[in-house]
Amino acid sequence: MSFLTKTPTHNNPVLVEVCVDSVESSRAAFEAGADRLEVCASLAVGGGTTPSQGLVKAIQSLFPRTPLMVMIRPRVGDFVYSEDDLDVMKFDIRNFKTMGIKGFVFGVLTEIGDIDVHRTASLVQEALPLEVTFHRAFDMSNDLEAALLAIQEIKGITRILTSGGKPKAPDGASTLRNLVKLSKSVIIIPGSGINNETIDIILPILPLNLPREIHMSGGGWSDGRSEVDPKAGMGMGASEEHAADVWKTYKHSVELVRNRIDFLEDNDA
Repeated sequence: MSFLTKTPTHNNPVLVEVCVDSVESSRAAFEAGADRLEVCASLAVGGGTTPSQGLVKAIQSLFPRTPLMVMIRPRVGDFVYSEDDLDVMKFDIRNFKTMGIKGFVFGVLTEIGDIDVHRTASLVQEALPLEVTFHRAFDMSNDLEAALLAIQEIKGITRILTSGGKPKAPDGASTLRNLVKLSKSVIIIPGSGINNETIDIILPILPLNLPREIHMSGGGWSDGRSEVDPKAGMGMGASEEHAADVWKTYKHSVELVRNRIDFLEDNDA
């Protein structure tokens, strides 16, 4: 039975958010049962950047009832932003706010790796009353517990996307569990490395007193449509190895996670 028509047996069902950077990937995620989409550009290059308004509008036209969180990140690299960067981010937030999206995904750090409370708060003020996710810049901070406390002091942040300070969330499970216990109001949403083989590790970590959410891409490289081999050294792809490849979300990968969650929840109900 499809998740989209399924009656949840758990009184706090797990929400599955899928990050996408194309219409094709959004379709795959939607058809696989994603509850919410995070829309980015160039996911395979440094974790993604701000998408175009055209992409967001195209996804909305196809799936008007699916909540969209839009990443606000003007460039790849570190999360220490100049005033020019912040002006761009605020401009993007103001424009996207008129499009009927669910919220935004962003984060700012200081030069020494702490949460930049002042600059993050200024972006949150632009984003309100929409939701805000502090993204995995959190994992790049020096002290995750201190970072959580700082973020909780910023009024208007809904959730923190984190892998527990590790490259993959299953490897950061113990830290994630501690963050969930420490968080008083901010949803901890595990992300990175979540698939049908690792969801069993993540599911017991999720809070019982706050919404339970997980974040995944279900993505991988796919051959591009060009019938001509790419010219070497041109720098047009994510790397020389993937010069003509395209990153996309695989429907089956998301379905496996969605189905595994439903199976575990049904047996726990």
